[in-house]
Amino acid sequence: MKTIGLIGGMSWESTAHYYRVMNQEAARLLGGLHSAPVLIHSVDFAPIAQMQADGDWAGAGQQLARIALQLQAAGAKVIGLATNTMHVVAEAITRDLDVPFVHIADPTSDALLADGFSTVGLLGTRFTMEMGFYRERLADRGLNALIPEVDRTNLNGIIYEQLCRGIVTEQSRAIYVGAIERLAARGAEAVILGCTEITMLISDDVSPIPVYDTTDLHAKALIAAALA
Repeated sequence: MKTIGLIGGMSWESTAHYYRVMNQEAARLLGGLHSAPVLIHSVDFAPIAQMQADGDWAGAGQQLARIALQLQAAGAKVIGLATNTMHVVAEAITRDLDVPFVHIADPTSDALLADGFSTVGLLGTRFTMEMGFYRERLADRGLNALIPEVDRTNLNGIIYEQLCRGIVTEQSRAIYVGAIERLAARGAEAVILGCTEITMLISDDVSPIPVYDTTDLHAKALIAAALA
């Protein structure tokens, strides 16, 4: 099994979930005492979040690209970025890499298409919802992604002010369920949890339409790539 290089810390709450899912998936597929060989570079999220707020995507891309190359030099044969939003700089990260990079939107698209969906809701940070990079990648696969018409600022705030700090409340869960209900009313057949922390709030148990958890799907795709 190849060593996975994971760029994490955005936030560490979801990176911890990645680590758990990757090891559970390795054990499921390989049996016994097998676990995943993983190199994790967990960044300090505060400076990255400030770059996001400032629109300094070039600076953030340069920083994450350096980390990816460091992981490659340390022996990683597959690279993953444990955040949806920062895939906005995926091109900068992959430009000089010699090993595969597993894009988070791809296993999500694969799962949705396999289940026969074509119109989906997309929840995430305001950057993921409003910037084109994520929806365009989905569109390239034939998926029409709808984003909330209202409450995007509120949904974004819950991510940064609560979920990234490990805070989960029923009030915030209700806000997200309401957003999903409105997406479903507009034709969404399923919903993408397009921020790696939203899985802390939303599951199939509370959603009116099927949920696609990018954290879980991406972590399992990294294991599949490491075993390929």
